[in-house]
This record gives sequence, structure tokens and C-alpha cells, in this order.
Amino acid sequence: MTTVAVCGALGLVITACSGGGNAPSGSGGKHASSKTNSGLVVSITPANGSTDTTPGQGITVTAARGKLSNVNVTTGGDPVSGTMNSAGTVWHSTWALDVSQSYTVTAKAVGTKAGGTSGKTVTQTAAFKTLTPSQTFSTTIYEGQDATYGVGMPIILYFSQQITDKAAVERALQVTSSKPVVGSWYWDDPCNMAPVCAYFRPENYWPAHTQVSFTGHLNGVEGAPGVYGDHTLTQSFTIGSSLIVVASTASHFMNLYSNGSLIDHWPISTGRPGDNTPNGTYLTIDKGNPVIMKGPGYQLPVPWSVRFTWSGDYLHDAYWSVGEQGFTNVSHGCVNMPPADAEIYYKMEVPGDPVTITGSPKAGTFDNGWTQWFLPWGKYVQGSALGEAVEAGPSGSTFVSPSAVPASAATSPLLTADPHNWQAS
Repeated sequence: MTTVAVCGALGLVITACSGGGNAPSGSGGKHASSKTNSGLVVSITPANGSTDTTPGQGITVTAARGKLSNVNVTTGGDPVSGTMNSAGTVWHSTWALDVSQSYTVTAKAVGTKAGGTSGKTVTQTAAFKTLTPSQTFSTTIYEGQDATYGVGMPIILYFSQQITDKAAVERALQVTSSKPVVGSWYWDDPCNMAPVCAYFRPENYWPAHTQVSFTGHLNGVEGAPGVYGDHTLTQSFTIGSSLIVVASTASHFMNLYSNGSLIDHWPISTGRPGDNTPNGTYLTIDKGNPVIMKGPGYQLPVPWSVRFTWSGDYLHDAYWSVGEQGFTNVSHGCVNMPPADAEIYYKMEVPGDPVTITGSPKAGTFDNGWTQWFLPWGKYVQGSALGEAVEAGPSGSTFVSPSAVPASAATSPLLTADPHNWQAS
């Protein structure tokens, strides 16, 4: 059983035991209230005895002619946090309540009169239940617990059903970052593995070695008419070192940057005419040593292979084309590398490391891989259902107007490829 209390006008959240109540046992009007002879009134919504309460309305406690001194919520479900207004007269829960759950609210207030406190106190209690939905949606997150990802990695959420009230869902998503970032959610409908996805991406790449935690307060959120979330989703992961590839199909060389410094300049061979490797800033997805690659007239185990598109583009060892690497493009679309260089890169790479392809006559296709970095920041924010940016830091995240976010310094080739050279799918 969980007990969370909010005390005082500053809205501090502490654990406490609930006091006795003197609420009537009424059966579900708008709110329960209690009054003293001094006129102090404490009201709780939902009302005592209510059933099938809509979770999204949360809990509201008000005091008239007095100030709240304690609000205590007891439930067997997720803990309930809330905030107090500056006057100490209204407290409201922060997130949607859980579905199919019982709650008991105990509120205490002290009466006030001109010149100070009257000393009169009142305690009000209300017990109620939230509705049990006929349909629910589930949400999964791509990131693994305590796993490590590259500086370009978005938070990826998959939803089991179509979400029509994306704004309501987006409000329930919270990002905590050990280093401050400004980012945005972007809705992709449909996406690779589900009817709809939501991606969180910083304006620029994550700072290296950032600890990231995500909480989706989705239990009780109505994502579509009559369809509710029924769980709270949490996950924590790490952003590792910065490892960035910039590969030119025109010069036949790739640069490898580690934590902002150029560490290698390797010869490559990319897609031959007709099989051109497409431009764009991609992210590495997965890898294998070897990967069995099939094409017209061949099936070959390819060592040290790192994937960056769903359609099968890799950076990989191509021992058979070493003589062409650095001079001409002969591949079927992959980035061919010298064996020793491919091994070095393979052993350094983690999912979410950026790979920028430049110089190709072929434009990349949005959603062919993790292509969130195809979009310039202004367009990316437009993919938010709220139309707002997110400021995230060690204490959590808040939504802010994009116009309130200071303009970033001009981005370098390490941050983006040509954002206009891609195709919408």
C-alpha cells in the first residue's frame, strides 16, 4: 500500500500516515466537502464513494476560507504526487490516476480570517475507484535497461494501438538527463514495428556519457476514445562516447571522429551507379560478424558488418574490393571498408552511433532506418503533438515553447548531413 502526502503551501512531497476523516459516505457527486463553524470548507474531487471515475481528471483538493496543511493519498497502485498553488488553497495530482484502482484521500486545512489564522481545523476524507476500461493500449521502449547507446540515439516508443490523442500521451512522457538537453518528441505514424511510434531526440546530439531515464506515466491516459494505458513504463540507459562516421561517396574516403576529434581517414568504396548509397545522417542499428548477405548471384558471409538502414545498407569488411577502395564505387549499396579498419570500427560501435553519407546522387528515404536526424530541428519540433520543445535535466523535463529555447550555434558536419536531401516515404 502506498501513502504519499503533500504538506504545506510549497507542495512538498513526503511519506506520511493519514489522519482520521469525518467525510459523509455519499455516493459520488462532484466532490466531498466538510465545513466548520468558522466557514472553512475542504472539498475533494472525485467524491467519496465514486466509482468508474475517469483517471485522467486526477485528484483536486481545495480549501475555502482556509489553507491546506496536508493532503494524503493512499492507494495500492502507483504513488500519487501533486502540487500546491502558491496560496495553499488548491492541490492537484500530477499524473493520471491508475485504471481499476482504489484511492483514499485525506486532506487537512486550517481556517483563516482577516489578520491571520483562525486556528480552526478540518479533516476531510474521500474514497473512490477508477474505471476499468474495456480496451487498453500497451507501450514498449526500444532501449534496454542499463544498455549503452550512441550520441544520436532517440528514445523509441512503440504503441500497440493507434493513438488519436497524441497530445495527452505526450504530456505523460518524462525524460531525465544527467546533463541538460533540449529536445522534442516526434510522432511517426505508422512506423517500423507498430501502428504508431514516438521518438525523443535532442536538438543536437546527446552529450557523451549522459545518463538517461525515461518514465511514461501512461496508466490512466486515454490514448484513443475508450482506450486507456494500463501501466507505467520506466527505463534507464547510458549514452556512451561520441563515435561519428562521415563517409563521402564522391571522395571514396570516410572520416571517423571520436569525441569530436578525427582519429581515422579510411579508403572506402560505396554503391556503384544504379546501386548508389543514399545520402543522409543515419544511426547504426545492429551488427554481426559475419552477416549473410544475399544478392543477384551471390550469398556471402561478410565479416565485421554494421547496419544503418532497414533495406540492408552496412559498413563492412570487403576484402574482395580493397583494390577499388579509395578510387571508385563498386558495391551494391554498402560502404566497403578495408578488413582491418572494418574490425576496428565494429569493435567500437554501439547502436545509435551516427553515420553521415554525403556526395551521392541518390537521396535517402525517411524511415529507412533510424532517420530522425534527417530532419532539421525546426521541422522535427513540428512533429510534436503539443508543438513544444522539451527541456530535460537531472530533475526531469518540462515542455517549453520552441521560441523560448535559445538558438543553438551553427551545426557542424558532425551534427547533420544535408537535411533537404532525403525523400519522405
